[in-house]
Amino acid sequence: MKVVIVGAGIGGLTAALRLHREGVECAVYEQSARIGELGVGINALPHAVKELAALGLLDQLDEIGIRTRELSYTHRLGQVILRKPCGLDAGFTLPQYCLHRGRLRDLLLRAVQTRLGPDAVRTGYRLTGFDQDAQGVRAHFGERDSGVPVTATGDVLVAADGIHSAARSLLFPEEGPPRWNGVLMWRGAADWPEFGGGASMIVSGGTAAKLVIYPIGPGKSAGSRLTNWAVCVRTGRPGSPPPDRQDWAKPGDRAELARHLGRFRCPAVDHAALVGATEEIFEFPMCDRDPLPAWSHGRVTLLGDAAHPMYPMGSNGAGQAILDASSLAWHLTRRSDPVEALRAYEADRLPATSDIVLRNRRGGPENVIDEVERRAPEGFTRLEDVIDTATLEAIVSGYAQASGASQQQVNRA
Repeated sequence: MKVVIVGAGIGGLTAALRLHREGVECAVYEQSARIGELGVGINALPHAVKELAALGLLDQLDEIGIRTRELSYTHRLGQVILRKPCGLDAGFTLPQYCLHRGRLRDLLLRAVQTRLGPDAVRTGYRLTGFDQDAQGVRAHFGERDSGVPVTATGDVLVAADGIHSAARSLLFPEEGPPRWNGVLMWRGAADWPEFGGGASMIVSGGTAAKLVIYPIGPGKSAGSRLTNWAVCVRTGRPGSPPPDRQDWAKPGDRAELARHLGRFRCPAVDHAALVGATEEIFEFPMCDRDPLPAWSHGRVTLLGDAAHPMYPMGSNGAGQAILDASSLAWHLTRRSDPVEALRAYEADRLPATSDIVLRNRRGGPENVIDEVERRAPEGFTRLEDVIDTATLEAIVSGYAQASGASQQQVNRA
């Protein structure tokens, strides 16, 4: 069997590594001419780390990331709503990591090139179409610089080419652009003194105005961390067209961002100073797409953001792409018919990820903050006067079960 993968993101590269481990030949085609360290911070929960550990990457994750120990949900005015342990501190068998997206991608890329060969990832190729028959599938690309057409053949085509997936647009030409929830995001990272022991996350504020801060790597000096931050503010109407194409590398408007920083109080970190110390600020609209009725069409299927782009809540975007990759490899190597295998992969992953997409639209686990702020918009003195702990825990644990991030599911062999 040979698999052609479109997209050298986290999902596509993980799929290549998993398939290679199972003895399946594959090649990855990426439209960018160069694969750089785009993006800022992401989280890998234990259920996703389990899959990366199975690929022998745990030690490398320790080199580039931070093992997260605690997550705090707070009111935008700084009062703590819920603190919960993470990873090993929560009793999981594997850690949770906060990572730089680009560094994780680079780690996966180097692993693919080492294990599959230096030419396993081919850059500068844009998917223009595909066709298939009983013998296989042919993916058609345009060479980025010359425009020369190139065709890759295989038994299966896996499109892991992101929220603006070319393959998805070919399969669903009437779908239109991504759906914007009205929230504009500004993100960045800077070297900053440790807070909370150097391994804590803060999520402050609900869907309308949110501040997120967490370390994503070692700092330049003792007592410092490369610290990721995100400011998310509802500036438009949910469902209206996004103001710009979602692009990880779009520079952010510092003046516009500065207007919103005073909405938050963060006792643990001087968030305004952290933003001011950041050299590069990125800006993009928070977008997703409606769940699809199907991903697999004969020998062609979707994976990761191409299949289920979701709002960045609950630390699940990259993690679900990693789980997709593992499921895909499992089914492809245990069925002789590729079409049947892709149907089984879809049946395994589509319902679960569709549920997460819709839960994230309602706030995901961070809905605990929305609920408290709805009841106490100007803050509180005693949380128990606003909401009971059992209600908060039910919101978070229910999401964990749905996303596959519960301890029982992680510990299952």
